[in-house]
Amino acid sequence: MSAPRPEIWIKTTSAGLYCQPGDFYIDPLRSVPRAVITHGHGDHARPGNDRVLATTGTIAIMRERYGEAAGGSLQPLAYGETIAAGDVAVRLMPAGHVLGSAQVVLEYRGSRVVVSGDYKRRSDPTCAPFEPCACDTFITEATFGLPVFRHPPDTQEIDKLLHSVALFPERCHLVGVYALGKCQRVLALLRRAGYEAPVYLHGALIKLTELYESLGIRLGPVLSLSGVAREALRGQIVLAPPSATADPWSRRLPEPLVAMASGWMRVRQRAKARGVELPLVISDHADWDELTATIDEVGAEEIWVTHGREEALVHHATKKGYRARALTLTGFEEEE
Repeated sequence: MSAPRPEIWIKTTSAGLYCQPGDFYIDPLRSVPRAVITHGHGDHARPGNDRVLATTGTIAIMRERYGEAAGGSLQPLAYGETIAAGDVAVRLMPAGHVLGSAQVVLEYRGSRVVVSGDYKRRSDPTCAPFEPCACDTFITEATFGLPVFRHPPDTQEIDKLLHSVALFPERCHLVGVYALGKCQRVLALLRRAGYEAPVYLHGALIKLTELYESLGIRLGPVLSLSGVAREALRGQIVLAPPSATADPWSRRLPEPLVAMASGWMRVRQRAKARGVELPLVISDHADWDELTATIDEVGAEEIWVTHGREEALVHHATKKGYRARALTLTGFEEEE
């Protein structure tokens, strides 16, 4: 008997992507009885599900963020281990996005579907690297699914930041970073570049950074901004959520030079609109070349594209001979 077509057993519903023979949702958009969660960002890991399957790292992040609302029961699954859900074999493999992030590998009656979740292909000292998984159907994100998005090397962007710190020692460098993943990655990249001074953190970044440390990710000395004299921050690097860089809160800093670490900093209009003086193109998502290379690498005949620039990637895949379609799932944010 031939393997079932993916649309027979993987459905798009109002609650998100649903695996029918396993009776579970992947990154559901609202509370459901059974959920498999790819990673801890809030648009993928929502609270209130009855039963949750995820990696140990993702469960720790959900507990930190949601407390008892993280889920009725939280079941950890190590990378590479397999569990049965009905007639479906479920396995989690590293996605390289943030700590604990995973691709979901589903096998049902001879058909293998891989749901990428959010992923990147760059080396990142704070999480396990992406592992390509051969499959029949690849459901890929496309956050940066346009040819204009080609991310420069991370080292180049960190060097830009450190060069600016050396050039303007009288100014405080205020870097906008997402609380989960980007903050910790920027810290690790600074350490890898040889920056050994303490880095100051906005209060909203401290708990998740401490969680990373508790899980064995070494990020070097960090300090809370609380109670630090204004003049003591001259020449220092301060990390804060992107929204805080334009808040009145930032006025307490000495001559702040606003930077932002995001793949969207490739778009000059975005940087200008946010008052960013030093755009740092550091992304936790695959760029165009990495998306297209990954599609070729996994060897799937069918490509489903979701949450992002779907049309361009579908067009590219179709031209290369793949069966490709856009899922147009809603509820996922452009930024983490």
